[in-house]
Amino acid sequence: MNFFNIFLIIWVSIGIGTFFYLFYENAPYGRHIKDGWGFSIPARLGWVVMESPCVILMIIYALIVREQLEIMHIVFLLIWLTHYVHRTFIYPFVIEMTNPKMPVSIAISAFIFNLINVSIQAFGIFYFTQYQENWLSSPIFIFGLTIFILGMIINIKSDYIINDLKKQNGPGYHIPNSFMYKYLSAPNYFGEIIEWIGWAILTFSISGVVFLIWVIANLFPRAIGHHKWYKEKFKDYPKERKAIIPGII
Repeated sequence: MNFFNIFLIIWVSIGIGTFFYLFYENAPYGRHIKDGWGFSIPARLGWVVMESPCVILMIIYALIVREQLEIMHIVFLLIWLTHYVHRTFIYPFVIEMTNPKMPVSIAISAFIFNLINVSIQAFGIFYFTQYQENWLSSPIFIFGLTIFILGMIINIKSDYIINDLKKQNGPGYHIPNSFMYKYLSAPNYFGEIIEWIGWAILTFSISGVVFLIWVIANLFPRAIGHHKWYKEKFKDYPKERKAIIPGII
């Protein structure tokens, strides 16, 4: 077993521990922000800083091995950047942030996570996974890309529905009732999980699976926290609505 695989086992173990921890302690940003987490910085700045490795570092890794990259690697890179250019440089400047501050500890921890995750994705896909020449026309890739696009649409549309509510009804949080909010408290997280399921399939890589495990570890408990927060804050919150999986949880 090589160092990369050993590191993945350790990294997944940390992700599983994080999954259980986050059921007891919501990360203190957004609606769950609270005192006691140290010095704060502007939320927009923190968002860009913590997400920036997903764009900058991934491009650097691709440039380092540019002479060895095949067309499928370029396509993977473009798919990845489609999500993260929006997430890093567009989303934080378009949305209305209810809480303008973010604990610097959260920004730093997310920055470090992204440094590690991007490295795993780049090494796993550019170096350790072999693809057939016709991979981009294979049913597995096409299916994975379809799932990825579907998840991205759900994720982005759900985020902007919340943003539009703030523009229409004023600052703060309101009960959304359109699109998948009819069924879920956190359809944005549901969409993002679907998105990275698609990534794991279309790259057909252990690195993609590892990222998916971490996405679930982070977003599933937070979605449960969102659902609980909505029910506590709004007495008329729809009782039939679930947290993150339609009709189930």
